[in-house]
Amino acid sequence: MKEFSLPYHDTHLSLKLPEVFSIDYLTPETATPRQDILEAIQLTLDHPLGKRKLQSFIGASSIGIAINDKTRPVPDPNPIEMLLDYLKFLGFNREQITLYIGSGTHTPMQEDEFTKIISEEVIEDYRIVVHDCDQTPMVNLGETHHHTPILINEDFYQSDLKITVGNIEPHHFMGFSGGVKTAAIGLASRETIKKNHAMLSHPQAKSGVYHINPMRQDIEEIGRKAGIHYTLGTILNEQKQILEIFFGDPASVMKRAIPLVRQYFGIRVPRPYDLVIASPGGKPKDINLYQSQKGLTQAARITKAGGWIVLLAACPEGSGSASYETYIQSMPSHQAVIDQFQNGFFQVGPHKAFQIARDVIRTNFVLVSDIPPQRVKGWKLTPSSPQLLQPLIDWIAARLPSDARVAILPAATRTITEVTNDKP
Repeated sequence: MKEFSLPYHDTHLSLKLPEVFSIDYLTPETATPRQDILEAIQLTLDHPLGKRKLQSFIGASSIGIAINDKTRPVPDPNPIEMLLDYLKFLGFNREQITLYIGSGTHTPMQEDEFTKIISEEVIEDYRIVVHDCDQTPMVNLGETHHHTPILINEDFYQSDLKITVGNIEPHHFMGFSGGVKTAAIGLASRETIKKNHAMLSHPQAKSGVYHINPMRQDIEEIGRKAGIHYTLGTILNEQKQILEIFFGDPASVMKRAIPLVRQYFGIRVPRPYDLVIASPGGKPKDINLYQSQKGLTQAARITKAGGWIVLLAACPEGSGSASYETYIQSMPSHQAVIDQFQNGFFQVGPHKAFQIARDVIRTNFVLVSDIPPQRVKGWKLTPSSPQLLQPLIDWIAARLPSDARVAILPAATRTITEVTNDKP
């Protein structure tokens, strides 16, 4: 038997597989984190990509910085703190700066959760605003050419200097995260997010696609019309250490970062697998099903029709979406979900049911989590638990052919998977 260990929230789960199987351990490229990261951050702030330096904004009365909420990993060290120090060095007072936590349609963070994403010193010294897509006052900037209404956090938009901060990594339907997305989605209205996300059934709305991905280009247009001046972007390894850091105008940052993201996280396999055992990547990637589903997408892309997917996702916050739960419990089947969405229905929250349905309807899917089994069954999914992981693997293994191909995906959310030959 061969033993493997995969991330499971803030711990790891181990499992054994028969040696007779052909087993591939598919993980993003191993890369050494920047050893000079503090100097690198300073250098990139001094010499931003694009033509305009931050010094040109001296005299601005207000600065808005959009940051991610607790569902995204926080780099070590946290570049937000370096950015704040740099702004202080340029002469800006902390009273001029506001940090906006981009919630998107997630449940807005509470004050006692702020230490999950920023230090206590920053919390004490700076004004922090938690965006609420349903309650926060918005400014109307018209529409994109995809007819997405551009409704953005009004206070952030009114800032004289607008900066987004986020990690640049594969995104299961947006192509890539990072850049203007932190504000264009994180600080947008529910109406804006709903219209943008309604394009998720487009064939080019998938991981690793940028220039022809309608969803990603839609938010790029939102970012331009919102007047976002800079983005501070990082590429991280599994330990949340910084591999690369970029600062400058958003388009230049994405242009420089995307080839490296593909290099670090792209994995191509010759044909699909009989069994894929995947982890979204641990905490916070598996904080809830809403986030963990991204790992399912990457696993499904390399699983043969009728094959098995076992997703190890603790989901301590459950589904992460009450509207998803209400919707999926009301539907008779996954096929009914697919049919309804293909007939024009769309809602944020229930859209997770559509994304999940597309993958589980063609595979045998098991969710290993800490969620009560009856609750998972209510979502029309097959539940299991960490305690039953090995018996589950043994049971599946006994039903696979002796020459079965198995893939282990320890960082599924951050992996761009692709099958180069779909023939068996």
